[in-house]
Amino acid sequence: MSEFAKQVYTLEEYFEIDKNSEEKFEFFEGNVWCMSGASPVHERIVSNSIFQFRTALKDGCSVFASNLRVKVPAYGPYRYPDMTVYCGEGEFEKMGGLDVLTNPQMIIEILSPSTEGFDRGAKFTYYKSIPSLTDYLLIATQIPHVVNYTKQGENEWVQREAVGLDAKLFLPTFQIELLLSEIYRDIEFPEIEEEVLTIVR
Repeated sequence: MSEFAKQVYTLEEYFEIDKNSEEKFEFFEGNVWCMSGASPVHERIVSNSIFQFRTALKDGCSVFASNLRVKVPAYGPYRYPDMTVYCGEGEFEKMGGLDVLTNPQMIIEILSPSTEGFDRGAKFTYYKSIPSLTDYLLIATQIPHVVNYTKQGENEWVQREAVGLDAKLFLPTFQIELLLSEIYRDIEFPEIEEEVLTIVR
């Protein structure tokens, strides 16, 4: 992520920037920053994960990459998650002349060293303000490690995780099983992997 400019923007100015650019921009409290420019590992994980979800999900469910705008009430006006899943009909709201999804069921973020703390903490808190959200999935990039949070009640989320290329993660909301070997297909990890995996376990 890179900041667009050192000045404060109105929401209307932000809509014009985002509407007229081929890149993705996010906005918060007058600040605008560019969301483009992910690493090759990040993009390979997105590609692998989209293929796995589309293969495993039942008919009527849709999975999208990061170009889809998602309304986040507590972190408005909208965000660009790495991946978004919803089943049934997508519900969209016009914001600044742009279509914004209002009923995501699962949001998926690919972790990077610079954003991991925010994705696990404050961003998850913001995402919880989405009424339709039932699942939040985090995929690490430095080791094969996937964490899923499933909503059980108004303020209760159950955490499930899987570590290692041979591991599997069951998602009860969607009744599917994710294979980490497929999520991390064609990705090589450094030699410290075994030591790190032992600590995580």
